[in-house]
Amino acid sequence: MRWAGRLFDARGALVRWVLVDLAGVGFLVYSVQAHRSPGADQWVLAVVAFAAALVLRNRPTANLAAQAALLAVAMGLLDDPTINQVGAGWALLEVTIWAKPVVRWWGAGLLSVVYVAGGYGSLFVRVFGLMVAVVVPLLLGMVVRISAELAREASERVAEGHRRRESELRAARADERTAIARELHDVVAHHVASMVLRVGVARHVLPGLDPQVSDVFDDVHGTGTTALADLRRLVAVLRDPDGVRGDAALTAIEPAALPAALDGAVETARRSGLVVDAEISPAAGALDAVRGLAVLRLTQEALTNVAKHAGPGTHVRLVVAVGDGDVTWEVRDDGGRGTRAVPPVPSGGGHGLTGMRERVSVLGGELEAGPVDAGWRVRTILPKVAT
Repeated sequence: MRWAGRLFDARGALVRWVLVDLAGVGFLVYSVQAHRSPGADQWVLAVVAFAAALVLRNRPTANLAAQAALLAVAMGLLDDPTINQVGAGWALLEVTIWAKPVVRWWGAGLLSVVYVAGGYGSLFVRVFGLMVAVVVPLLLGMVVRISAELAREASERVAEGHRRRESELRAARADERTAIARELHDVVAHHVASMVLRVGVARHVLPGLDPQVSDVFDDVHGTGTTALADLRRLVAVLRDPDGVRGDAALTAIEPAALPAALDGAVETARRSGLVVDAEISPAAGALDAVRGLAVLRLTQEALTNVAKHAGPGTHVRLVVAVGDGDVTWEVRDDGGRGTRAVPPVPSGGGHGLTGMRERVSVLGGELEAGPVDAGWRVRTILPKVAT
């Protein structure tokens, strides 16, 4: 049925009239073969009807008027006005489909007058011709028009349903973000703020602290303050994503700040007891903001995992290499106390590795994580951003 829908589309007028004209030509050729050779008048009226149908195909009302006039002439001059009857009937069909209802009924009345006043044939022939050339095109045209309107309404309902579901989905996501933001603010941020406050108080109320202990307090206080600021920015994003979309600090990092941020992550890991060898390409400072943030977050998460699972004294090698636009990132440790020989989590498990895989996947890369020799290695390649 799809071909039928395309045939009666507004853009199919040329195809429809070409088929009607070909049918008329076939009728004339058949008449010649059946030794009922049409006269010159019939040929002239047929050719004029064919040409008018093609020229006026996109003007159904004018086409109907022309076909009705030719039919009136044919009924007065010809013994067999079949071709002009078909042309006028099809023109009425086109008017019924595409013109306003009032034009449709005026066209039907015009053809009816032509048949009644034409005086062609007996009363039965006139009534039969009226049915074939007027009633049938009207009914068929109304069926096509109503079917098209129903299909259009169904398509609009589907589109409206899709828009409604999208709206409901966006509302549900907004509610979920608000709930997450509330939990982060009321629970996590509260506890982090409390810890930062207590560490700050401890630095001042404990006299004669060992310098190393004081450094630890300072590091914990600075890390907690940074975490609290990140949490507050994340809460702002969750509550109103559109309102902070222009703030690149929430979703990216300035390229020039990446080397310093990586050095800071390495120093933090060293203060926790890790022995870190960092090989960071100078070209890392020219990375785009999104991949720069990914490299920083991956580095922080990987070094934190090493400190957690392998412990102080573990030797770690960090590599951030840039070549041909791609970023090769790797963190590898020697196992430390040997606890990393067995994977702490299955492949794909754990929130840390899961989050790292998701971040890498968004950027078109694939995270490799697993045991190597006595230690553990995490590696990925972040491809060049397509422009």
